[in-house]
Amino acid sequence: MSETNENKGFIRRFLDAPADSVGKTVFVAVALCLVASMIVSATAVALRPIQEVNKLKDKQVNILQVAGEYDPSANVTEAFGKFEPQVLEIATGTFTDQFDAATFDDRASADNPETSIALTDDPAGIGRQSKFVTVYLLRNEDGSLDKVILPVHGYGLWSTLYGFVALEENGNDIFGLQFYSHAETPGLGAEVDNPRWKSLWSGKKLSDENGELQITVAKAQPAAGAEFHVDALAGATLTSVGVDNLVRFWMGEAGYAPFLENLKAGDI
Repeated sequence: MSETNENKGFIRRFLDAPADSVGKTVFVAVALCLVASMIVSATAVALRPIQEVNKLKDKQVNILQVAGEYDPSANVTEAFGKFEPQVLEIATGTFTDQFDAATFDDRASADNPETSIALTDDPAGIGRQSKFVTVYLLRNEDGSLDKVILPVHGYGLWSTLYGFVALEENGNDIFGLQFYSHAETPGLGAEVDNPRWKSLWSGKKLSDENGELQITVAKAQPAAGAEFHVDALAGATLTSVGVDNLVRFWMGEAGYAPFLENLKAGDI
């Protein structure tokens, strides 16, 4: 006596259903999604250490480049070993041993209410500012300071630009500026990566003889003089304004001014 469909269990009815039935189609689709998501998740977890290593290496390359120390044929880790990372307390302009400079995460610190402040006067558009940042010192063979590399970031047209400013040992002459992360418009705001435009920063000064911050990114040269002027990017007015704002913010009183004063006084 054959078993009626009503007397069959759920699993038996499912197995006996046609291959193109709604139930089997949904089951296969869900199963494939679950398997695919598990594979993607496992791959992401497995690749995370590699991604972190590559991210660190990219950061080191950018620091080497902005300091004029990058050699494509040299080992990045060994070349970066010449730099001395220090965690800087922004308000005092002095180094702190409260954190390990080798592992301190500037971005995570900016998101942590205990180690950051919410900005009310925020020309750079960063929202919160970390009380601490990692700066990099490059010294000569005799131990004297050669350059200091300062991280900067701020909002452009479409994105937050993250980069570094390299200063000479006097804390006023700019050696270079370089951005390593942004999402500005290709061919316009993304020209912040153009070597020609980046070269315009070399030799510019932050402040005048009276200590007044004068560095400006603009179409027209300011009254202060050419040594404080970097041409704005053609066709990228808002990105240029963003770069001007972020550089002036970080080099001003709310940023590295206390540190630069200590640097000029020979206290670093």
